[in-house]
Amino acid sequence: MTRTVAVLLIAVLGVVFLAGCGETEMTNERGTPTADPAYAEEISAWQKKRHASLTSDGGWPSVVGLSWLKPGENRVGSDPLSDVELPAGRAPAYVGSMWLEDGNVRLVPAGDGEIMIDGKPAIETPLGADVDEETTVMTVGSLTFFVIKRADRVGVRVKDSQSEALRNFKGLEYYPVDPGLHVEATFEPYEPPKVIPIANIIGITEDQPSPGALVFEIDGKMHRLDPILEAGGSELFVIFADQTNGKETYGAGRYMYTAMPENGKVILDFNKSYNPPCAFTAYATCPLPPPQNRLPLRIAAGEKNYVEK
Repeated sequence: MTRTVAVLLIAVLGVVFLAGCGETEMTNERGTPTADPAYAEEISAWQKKRHASLTSDGGWPSVVGLSWLKPGENRVGSDPLSDVELPAGRAPAYVGSMWLEDGNVRLVPAGDGEIMIDGKPAIETPLGADVDEETTVMTVGSLTFFVIKRADRVGVRVKDSQSEALRNFKGLEYYPVDPGLHVEATFEPYEPPKVIPIANIIGITEDQPSPGALVFEIDGKMHRLDPILEAGGSELFVIFADQTNGKETYGAGRYMYTAMPENGKVILDFNKSYNPPCAFTAYATCPLPPPQNRLPLRIAAGEKNYVEK
């Protein structure tokens, strides 16, 4: 056997050996086996849905303004002196006023018919906020805006379907799928349900109900998280921090939803953890992880920080 043939034979045998190892020999950051194709496809589908939500006309990169109302009249328009300022070039200088009275907001549109509600020129009307059963959405050209309430503060959030951030959205980056961070947690109910203070990024703290703790194991160590149950929600909402924050993931933590407990168990899938809205706009009011939800380990799974390039 010549030396050249021997080298080729060794190379071929090496390829055959690696092929025979299959995915079980491939590992992620934690050294655990990579996902089977079915689970990898499930995560891929979730990521595509997440991308579609962010890049829709009303996705978080479309949020271009947030104004807090004062009692009485609040003028709305692109005039820089407006109380609710709309983007220049997207709306007239004045399109109407919003009156804040006893925590409720009333719209008094200008007579030019610029503001539309449900496809019709707006008339003087009370406005439903985001916490109400029905939110009144107003439009002016490519802009939509509506009332939001945070504790005792009342504001107006503005979106633009033609915003620069939305047009230039660069896509999301994720860690490799890690089945070891798809964990079964034991649900330990609080009797009665616990109320925990949740601070948000604008400095408001609100009490939220937590029906029970989620207790789980990662790499032989036990951890616990307190989820909250949002008003009208059918899932548990988990706000958590970990040691990747501020380096590889968003500095203020990430979010995750889980199904309600079944037979005392809940699946925590950190591969489906994602960035708060504040990663995409300066005009969000993101809730922050409570101290007990700050995990003393790296969660190298799910969505990485969004960086505008």
